[in-house]
Amino acid sequence: MTPPPLGQHFLTDTSVVKAILESADLRSGDTVVEVGPGRGALTSDIVSQSGKVLLIEYDAEMAQRLAFKYETNTNVNVINLDARHFGSDSHTWLSDGNYKVVGNLPYYAANPIVRNFLESTHKPTSMVIMVQREVARDMAAEPGDMSLLSLAVQIYASAEKVIDVPPQCFDPPPKVHSSVLKLTPSSEPKLRFDSPDDFFKLARGGFKSPRKQLHNSLADGLFIHLDDARSLVSETGLETTRRPATLALEDWQVLYDVWVKSGRPSNIPGSIRRSQKRKLDD
Repeated sequence: MTPPPLGQHFLTDTSVVKAILESADLRSGDTVVEVGPGRGALTSDIVSQSGKVLLIEYDAEMAQRLAFKYETNTNVNVINLDARHFGSDSHTWLSDGNYKVVGNLPYYAANPIVRNFLESTHKPTSMVIMVQREVARDMAAEPGDMSLLSLAVQIYASAEKVIDVPPQCFDPPPKVHSSVLKLTPSSEPKLRFDSPDDFFKLARGGFKSPRKQLHNSLADGLFIHLDDARSLVSETGLETTRRPATLALEDWQVLYDVWVKSGRPSNIPGSIRRSQKRKLDD
C-alpha cells in the first residue's frame, strides 16, 4: 500500500489512544491544541473531554474534512498550517490562559515542532506527543547519553516516556517504532543565558564531534584554537577528557558562563587543529 501524501501514518490502536488521553489528563475546562489530527483517532475524545480545541493540520484535504465535521461546534477551530510555524502567543484562544498540546507528530518535523512550543513566549502546561522511538529516547536521555536534542528539550521541560508504540498500531505501518512522551514545560528555562541563539551556538559547537573529548569537539565546532578550547574546559573544573554526552544541564551552565566570561570565542582564523594539520602535511 502506497503511503498517503506527506508520509502520514494514522494511529488505529485504541489502547494507545487510551494511554495518550490518560497521560494528557484532560479536563472539561482545558484548552487543547492537537497537532496532526489526521483522520481523528484522538480528536473526538479530545473534543468531548475538553473545553476549546484547536486542531492544527498541515494536510489541506484532512483540514477541510475536519472543518466540515466540526463546523457546528464553536469550541473547535481548525487551522490548515505547518505546526513548525504556529505562534502560540498570537492565537486568541491561547493568549489569555493555559493550554495543553496533544499530537501524533510527523517524524520529519517533530523536533522543530516541539522546540517551537517549548521556546515560545506562551508555553503549554503539558505536551503529550508521539514521535519516533529514537527521538523520544534522545529527548528523555540522561547524562551519559545526552545529545543536542536532549539539551534543547530538557532546558525547557522534563520528559517522561509514556508507552512504546510498534508499527502495527498505524495504517499504513511505518518502518520505525514510535513512543509517546510527556513533556512538562518549566515556567522559566532551567539554564540562564542571554538568548537561545547565544547558548545554542556554544551547544552546537560542543556536540560538533560528539565522539571526541569535549575540548576537541569545541575546537572543531567553535573553530577555535585547541589549546584555548582545552583551557576553556579546564576553567570550568570539568575534566577535559569528558565527552559532550556526559554533561548534565548544570555542567552546560558552568561551561556557558565561562565561555561568556572569555568573550564568547568562535571562528578564530587559523585554528590550531587545522593549522597543526597543515604543518604535519608540510
